Order: sequence, then C-alpha cells, then structure tokens
Amino acid sequence: MASSCPGRGKKLWPELLGVDGKDAARMIENQNKMVDAIIVDKDDGLVQNFDCNRVWVKVDKHGIVAEVPRVG
Repeated sequence: MASSCPGRGKKLWPELLGVDGKDAARMIENQNKMVDAIIVDKDDGLVQNFDCNRVWVKVDKHGIVAEVPRVG
C-alpha cells in the first residue's frame, strides 16, 4: 500500500484519471522525484511486488490513464 512508504512524497494521483499517459508520467515524476512512472496497458499482467520507487501508469488502448496511479 502507498502508506508503506512514509515520508516519500506524493503517493496517489486521482486527478490524472483520464489524462494522456505520457503527460501523466511526466507529472508524476515532477511531483515525486523519488519514483519512476512506468506506462503499461491496463490489461497487462504486472509484477506484484510492492516498490516505493515505482508508479504504474495504467492506460487504455488510446493511451489514456484508466486507473488512478499510485506508488507501488
């Protein structure tokens, strides 16, 4: 969970739902310098380990953010 990374900056970006994935990834990395935003298809199987330095930016077939990005 995002709360597992105390003191590591912003952890949740609900305001990016519906935004272009590339723009969202840039905004996430600008707002939290400690994470890498990684754009993936929302239907792809993902590694399930929790990582305080990663944000999956899950996009639909049009490249639009389809799920709220969060640290993990």
